Amino acid sequence: MAKPPFLGRQSEMSSLNSRWKGKSPEFIVIYGRRRVGKSELIDRFLNKKKGLRLLAREEAKELQLRRFSEEVADYFNDDFLRKTGFSDWDSFFEYLYQKSDERIIIAIDEFPYLVKEDNALPSILQSFWDLKLKYTKIFLILCGSSIRMMESMVMEYSSPLYGRRTGQILLRPLHFIHIYDYIKDIKKSINYFSVYGGIPAYITGLNISQSIEKSITDNIFRKDSYLLRDIEFVLRNELSEPRYYFSILLSISNGNHSQGLITNDTGLSKGIVNKYLSTLIDLDLVTRKVPATVSKRSHRGLYYIKDNLFLFWFRFAYPNVMLIERDLGDAAVKKQVMPYLSDYTGLRFEEIAEDIFLSVNGRDVLPFFFTGWGSWWHKGEEIDGIYYSETENKILFCEYKWQDNVKADVLIRKLKEKSQKVSWNRDNRTEYFCIVARSFNNGTWETSEQTEISGREKEAENIILLDINDIEILCRKALE
Repeated sequence: MAKPPFLGRQSEMSSLNSRWKGKSPEFIVIYGRRRVGKSELIDRFLNKKKGLRLLAREEAKELQLRRFSEEVADYFNDDFLRKTGFSDWDSFFEYLYQKSDERIIIAIDEFPYLVKEDNALPSILQSFWDLKLKYTKIFLILCGSSIRMMESMVMEYSSPLYGRRTGQILLRPLHFIHIYDYIKDIKKSINYFSVYGGIPAYITGLNISQSIEKSITDNIFRKDSYLLRDIEFVLRNELSEPRYYFSILLSISNGNHSQGLITNDTGLSKGIVNKYLSTLIDLDLVTRKVPATVSKRSHRGLYYIKDNLFLFWFRFAYPNVMLIERDLGDAAVKKQVMPYLSDYTGLRFEEIAEDIFLSVNGRDVLPFFFTGWGSWWHKGEEIDGIYYSETENKILFCEYKWQDNVKADVLIRKLKEKSQKVSWNRDNRTEYFCIVARSFNNGTWETSEQTEISGREKEAENIILLDINDIEILCRKALE
């Protein structure tokens, strides 16, 4: 069976390889949500290097030690270890110590499962690291899918392992440019990313030759599809009170973005909502946004579901679960999803455009290098995207439209009016204006020559228009 493609992760792989070439002992923590690609990253890193990945399971300590004994014995071809095995974690780490006089990678995957069975394990590892392992050439990796447990077990001040790690990688979902690099079609990439997000296991498991309607029908709106139940599975495995988190995520998906609206909608107390929102942010499932140019501590913060599949599932799949269970998923997609999918994708297109701009920032293809960004709103007025440079006093105002035949002159006029309500350096700034759309009305502008980013820019007014082809060029530039 062919291995799945390895998407993105050049930065993480470069970091690991750089550390591998050094002579110092390494204690690396790799963590992130399920199916984000942690094990695949480790396996690719291990390729043609000395070492092995040991996968923990939710089983008794004795079974864990027995299985680790077998795998380690097989790797080192150690008949004696096969017969005797590790009696406890002390003997396991002592064995690793004896094998670490030369560079070797030992990756323990799903480390939290081991700690759940033996909460003394972090203290045992601490002792071996301090007294023995840190004087060897070992390259130790602890990996886990429970973000909260990995942080509390390894990185928090109260943990016995605090201060021992030499590096950490919080593996996040892929950026849009990596999904485009895999799919190769810009419109299809936007549609697929809007529904499935940047989790590699989701994207690489799809038949990307399908239309987005067929893909949704086959992969989400079928009662035997694992994606239909995966959201609930993630919440149950990561959170102690999944029903409360479920209620909060459902409320946000229904358009309740302020803390007050979420509290009123769910019936939960303000304190509970505050606490659970904080946890969802830590898990990278929810993001808190404040208007661009405003302090992050602003009380004007709004909450949004960050993961696209979570948002799509709560918006479309959850309300139609009964139909899906009755094998009516095909009809539900046609009647309950497709009429609204363009509007839904339009909301995700705002995030995609921002992600692309961030990916090419500093590559001399945008008017300036920006240091701050975000959407903006105030007293009923909204601007999709603002990018600004504190050092150059330059600011770019953007509107994103997942539409064809957009009349840019109308949007630019409105954008200029709204921009004057943004107080940031209003009396001393250079302004730029940008419209991003699938396509523009042919009569919108008398365009000048192509700019470096292949957009059409009206130089005197610092106006940039980017259609779908220009966006694709930006993606290619980001991947260079």
